[in-house]
Amino acid sequence: MRKKPLSAALLATAMLTVAGCGGGGGSTGEAATAPSDPGKASGTITVLTNRTDLVQDGTMKKYAAEFKKTHPKVTVKFQGITDYEGEVKIRMNTENYGDVLLIPSVIAKGDYPKFFAPLGDTKEMARSYRFTGKTDVKGKTYGIANFGTVNGLVYNKAVWKKAGITDWPTTPAQFLDDLKKVRAKTGATPYYTNFKDGWPLSSPWTNSIGSVSCDANASDALATSDKPWTKGSDLNVLDTLLYDIVHDKLSEKDPTTTNWETSKTDLAKGEIGSMLLGSWAVNQMRDAAKKAGRNPDDIGFMPVPVQKDGKFCATMLSDYQLAVNTHSKNKSAARAWIDWFTEESGFAAKEGGVSALTSMGYPDVLKPYEDNDVKLIERSEAKTEQVNAIDNASEIGLAKQDYRQKLIDIARGAQKGSLADYFDDLDERWDDAASAAGH
Repeated sequence: MRKKPLSAALLATAMLTVAGCGGGGGSTGEAATAPSDPGKASGTITVLTNRTDLVQDGTMKKYAAEFKKTHPKVTVKFQGITDYEGEVKIRMNTENYGDVLLIPSVIAKGDYPKFFAPLGDTKEMARSYRFTGKTDVKGKTYGIANFGTVNGLVYNKAVWKKAGITDWPTTPAQFLDDLKKVRAKTGATPYYTNFKDGWPLSSPWTNSIGSVSCDANASDALATSDKPWTKGSDLNVLDTLLYDIVHDKLSEKDPTTTNWETSKTDLAKGEIGSMLLGSWAVNQMRDAAKKAGRNPDDIGFMPVPVQKDGKFCATMLSDYQLAVNTHSKNKSAARAWIDWFTEESGFAAKEGGVSALTSMGYPDVLKPYEDNDVKLIERSEAKTEQVNAIDNASEIGLAKQDYRQKLIDIARGAQKGSLADYFDDLDERWDDAASAAGH
């Protein structure tokens, strides 16, 4: 295939993305330190969140009421934002982006000091917190994980049992065979892509990089790889599996009409067999089962169907990270909220997530993993900035849905092409971008 040089406009776009959002003014450099006496923390803080559902149903207000019992002089206000990434990115061109916020993915890691107050030395914080590498810049940590998520397949155990399947599949081929049994014996849609909503094709699949190789540095390795889709690689195995699921007609008939909210109920009712998601989704599916009058215990969670040396591996990654606006006038109160929310609220466990605190165990939804000796890998984020720069310049979008939507369209015959040619094209684009970036 002919090499396609990157255009000047494309390179400029990549450089702009890496450089950050601009405009927000310089960092004050002042650390956000929690008060030694919670009763002395004071001020009104605004917390930005993407969980509009929890703001609307009063859940966040209840958290604030509990927080106020130990921090009586602090008032917490919430702003639930539907298009969180889009709106907050615009607001960060000013100094007015709340006191506490979830770090938008568009902000380049190297630019965190421009927008967020340091929370402490990374080496020190790593003793108490998981996922500190995600927001480490030059030895300082700028965000604490909302919670961590472990990747795997949410599935309806009753459906799989009806299909005669009792053990977790250990290879992609066995998984495909199991999906065929689900289709033949239950009438359920074996796998649901959530093609239309898009995000289930991005983060869950890309977050699984490392599960195949059982390598905590698998994502970092993309910074120096010239062919990430080469045979046997994490991306090759994962994307081939998705292609085969669709090509073998083991997913929904018309992917352009999928609906995420409806899919939760459909899986709970046994109309869908499985979906690749994070551990956070298990409790949502169980709640959907209760509302549908079905057994929530039918909702199971199993690892990606690949083993390394006879063992399953599952990646464990940070969700959004809570940070303090460097321009906040109430940094101490803002940090007090983050610490309380992380340590006292119970939010992570309720969401089926892994607590950022190393002292906390794993949530109940991961008991099947513990019982079956699944190795959990906290994936390194040391080279995220370099990987993102190459990804942006290549216009592939590992954290976006477009390239996997095209993969599905090729698999179902809606676009011309073959899987091999598509992988070759992705590899060339990645290699060109890496060369242009000097990696």
